[in-house]
Amino acid sequence: MKNLKKIVMVIDADNTQLSKLEAVIQEVSAKGRIVVKRAYGNWRKENLKNWEEELKRLAIKAEQQFDYVSGKNATDMALVIDTLDLLHNELYDAFVIVASDSDYTPLAIRLHESGVYVMGVGEKTTPVAFRNACDEFVFLENLNKNTEVRGSAENEKNNVKKEIQVSEAAAEYPQEEDIKEIHKLLRIAWDKYQENDGYVNVSSAGQYIKRAKPDFDARTYGFSKLPDLVEAFPKKYSMKRYKGKGTVTIIAYKCI
Repeated sequence: MKNLKKIVMVIDADNTQLSKLEAVIQEVSAKGRIVVKRAYGNWRKENLKNWEEELKRLAIKAEQQFDYVSGKNATDMALVIDTLDLLHNELYDAFVIVASDSDYTPLAIRLHESGVYVMGVGEKTTPVAFRNACDEFVFLENLNKNTEVRGSAENEKNNVKKEIQVSEAAAEYPQEEDIKEIHKLLRIAWDKYQENDGYVNVSSAGQYIKRAKPDFDARTYGFSKLPDLVEAFPKKYSMKRYKGKGTVTIIAYKCI
């Protein structure tokens, strides 16, 4: 993905974990420069009383939205209106919606139709429609994981330990989310993008998978990056590494 220069991040405080807020900013900042950071909510509510200090610390603008009718949440409407106003300014190349609510699906579709990059951040319970309306969707549960991910440098140096972890990965992580779909997409990418030697660049495959499945994240399956996931299944894929331009190392695979 290209480096984004002007990113807008809008946060629905009613649908976001406060404890993950800094991790969200760090994740989005890896894509480019965040120039607008806004959080929407009725800050008089008891459940949002702890947000003030964190919003100040992270330099996020707090947008107050009163509930005009009891039992009705006006926050999402205010967020949508402001986001569309920002879109019409034609100053920004990416929008990040931090929420787990399916009500933001039409907004994500509208942003996508305008040609800007759309990223969603929410819980794994976020409806598929919203996730697929984005170019990329990141699960909050994958941010700031304390558990060790597979594919570390130490494991790469130890082939014996790696073989043990391969079997563990194949058995454990598909229970959390079916990894068969990822294997299917990896094969499609291999069919479409392989070079003359029969190998396909993992980076190209990753871009295709993101387009087909915006919520794909190797961390969901216990791996830090896509190459680690591919390498964990030696019975399915053969891998090779070779020198690219400058100091870049190209990682490629082919299906067995």
